[in-house]
Amino acid sequence: MPGSVKGIEVGHYRIELEQALTDSMHGEMRGFEIVTVRLTSSDGGEGVGYTYTCGRNGGAIADILRREIAELVVGEDPVRIEHIWNKIWWALHYGGRGGPTVLAISALDTALWDMKARKAGLPLWRLLGGNDPRVPCYAGGIDLELTADELIRQTEGNLAKGFRAIKMKVGRDRLGEDVAKLAAMREFLGEEFPLMVDANMKWTVEQAIRAARAFAAYQPYWLEEPIWPDDVAGHARVMSEGGLPIATGENLRTLWDFRHLIASGGVSFPEPDVTNCGGVSAFMKIAHLAEAFNLPVTSHGAHDVAVHLLAAVSNCSYLEAHGFGLDDYLAHSLVIEDGKAIAPERPGHGMDFDWAALERIKVA
Repeated sequence: MPGSVKGIEVGHYRIELEQALTDSMHGEMRGFEIVTVRLTSSDGGEGVGYTYTCGRNGGAIADILRREIAELVVGEDPVRIEHIWNKIWWALHYGGRGGPTVLAISALDTALWDMKARKAGLPLWRLLGGNDPRVPCYAGGIDLELTADELIRQTEGNLAKGFRAIKMKVGRDRLGEDVAKLAAMREFLGEEFPLMVDANMKWTVEQAIRAARAFAAYQPYWLEEPIWPDDVAGHARVMSEGGLPIATGENLRTLWDFRHLIASGGVSFPEPDVTNCGGVSAFMKIAHLAEAFNLPVTSHGAHDVAVHLLAAVSNCSYLEAHGFGLDDYLAHSLVIEDGKAIAPERPGHGMDFDWAALERIKVA
């Protein structure tokens, strides 16, 4: 007799930042919200998932999990993840095709996969395909307002941590300031060093093309999120006329969003975020979709889970390692060796939260 989902516990927490962070479109961020899902099953299984926000909407996500999703999940066989995902998707589709609903589904789905891998006694990356546990990674930060000297000092610290690829923010009001900082970073890092630039949706199509052409001399590995995410035709234009590889997808919410963008020829590096694209189930479908188009897949955020997903597939590119204070509430930090993130061998995704510490930052 298979077990069934017995309980779902939802937590909502806020991690305050020591220093406010700013990018080109999201404004000033003073804290991140974490919404966690803890599942138990009738046969003793456990699983944990989470999602996060840049400081707002966490309450809506937590409320959807408690008020809507819990009753849809309790009593279900947790191994039937595809069935559960589709049950929730269609039950909430009319009032929630996107937005906080997909972030809530993402957290729940990740918890189900964590439970399944734990029951199997396998790390998640092995359960999902087990390609290579050593995943190339880059250091990503929210550093738009840093001067060139400050950015280089930050980069020196990341190199000392073992990173061998770096991403910097662009999207200042004056393109010349972006170009000057990119030039300084290229001079510091050398010609062959992988250096990504991220505009966080700042520009119009024409502005993005102009920026891409201005950046080309400094050989960025990719230009990330040059325009708003829903402009599929615009991405294709930026790719063809700007002349740089494009990474994007962190603000896309479904497999079908990625299908449209990939088929249009508007992305070089599809970039799903496991916490907002529909969870592990959707991320893996997006990765395989990219493979069918001979595209490498990268990731956004949630590196502790995403390292498993990229380690599972043969078309993995770079993992984004993007700390926002969560390490202070985990028993294990991401291990980086000579530019590679190492997918852990602990059963499940291996994220062990310090629940007592999280309780101190719980949102009432």
